[in-house]
Amino acid sequence: MKEIAAAFIFFTRLPFWRIKAFRVPNEYYKQVINYWPVAGWLTASVMAGVLWLSAQVLPLPIAVILAILSRLLITGGLHEDGLADFFDGFGGGNTRERTLEIMKDSHIGTYGVLGLIIYFLLLYSLLSLMALPFACLVILAADPLCKLVSSLITLFLPYARTAATSKSKVVYNKMSLKPFIVSAIFGLLPVVLLLNAGYWLAVLFPLAIFVILVFLMRKKIRGYTGDCCGTLFLLTELSFYLGIAVLSNMWL
Repeated sequence: MKEIAAAFIFFTRLPFWRIKAFRVPNEYYKQVINYWPVAGWLTASVMAGVLWLSAQVLPLPIAVILAILSRLLITGGLHEDGLADFFDGFGGGNTRERTLEIMKDSHIGTYGVLGLIIYFLLLYSLLSLMALPFACLVILAADPLCKLVSSLITLFLPYARTAATSKSKVVYNKMSLKPFIVSAIFGLLPVVLLLNAGYWLAVLFPLAIFVILVFLMRKKIRGYTGDCCGTLFLLTELSFYLGIAVLSNMWL
């Protein structure tokens, strides 16, 4: 439970740290990525809830923007910051050292700006094209699932920095059997329970993006960073929505 408490504190900006049960030693933060899908249940519920409620009084496109904004507020833009740094580093870095240096720089560059613009345009478009009830269900399934897929990075790559040079000052532990089982349950259950079996094939899209990004990280920086984790989540989630759109068109 302490690892899960640490995950809620690390991946959200909600004041869980004020609750006594959530005050855990720093060592448990090394496990947060392994319990990331558990925190995904919270962020997905808020995003889907805001979308549903706001769509009762506002046009769907506006409700989608508010839903996206709600998750940004809860997470503090943690993953989006990582996505921008990833694009800047991988777009502008010619060597491993230079790539890692750019990714650690707090200033956003051209690649980061373009990456965020394209990401949000695709996210907004894909969600806006779905019917409201279906969009809410897909959000509830996509967030935990793609955090599960992204958390598997520790099984394939080493951490590219040290704790001292990490922006979060945390080096994640490699996933073991227990957290894998917990994460798998929290990541897969919403997909199985909320989506028609015909849409389960959409899981192949995040898996494909994961393989591509892992290959790119191995080649470019011979490992992963916290920014890479945020990028993995956002792009695998986006690909899941894209897969849903592809399958929806096939069923029409």
